[in-house]
Amino acid sequence: MKNMLKDAAILFAITLIAGLCLGAVHFITEDPIRRSEEKALNDSYREVFAQASSFEEMQGFANPAVSDAAKWESAGFGDVDINKALTAKDSSGNIIGYILDVTTHAGYGGDIEFTMGITADGVLNGISILNIKETAGLGMRADEVLKPQFSSKAVQPFEVTKTGSTSDSQIDAISGATITSKAVTEAVNAGVYYYDSLTGGAGNEN
Repeated sequence: MKNMLKDAAILFAITLIAGLCLGAVHFITEDPIRRSEEKALNDSYREVFAQASSFEEMQGFANPAVSDAAKWESAGFGDVDINKALTAKDSSGNIIGYILDVTTHAGYGGDIEFTMGITADGVLNGISILNIKETAGLGMRADEVLKPQFSSKAVQPFEVTKTGSTSDSQIDAISGATITSKAVTEAVNAGVYYYDSLTGGAGNEN
């Protein structure tokens, strides 16, 4: 009985010490991780809207997939979330466009998150990939293959092609990674659709 109590006390002490150590590590690393994530976000904003002087989160923002589920589903964007919407402003504080933080849940390896910038006159500046866990050498080439294809294009619905693009609206799929290509492209279209809902653009017909 004494040995059992002794063993239990030792186990309790080990568990307590381990818990304290883990808590200390979390406390020490939490702030640097948060700062690193904030920097990555801010860098992505600058990448997709270099001409902006400042960015401001939109007040009262609600994810359309949640706030207007029926409309979002009917538009074909059930696997996409708009996580955040920001206005991009010039040095005088005038709105010159929008930045959207988008996540698609349709990636081959899981969620893919990126930001996209669209000017007030409907030009897609580009996208900046924040998180992706696709197959190495295939879907992970999204940054290399897909991202440049969304740069400086008039906002419109995009479609994936495996036979070579013949128009600005066509996106060449990554060889061997059609699922990733479609997931990113459809998520960009969801962002365009949401942008149109903010501005009353022609994309609402899609």
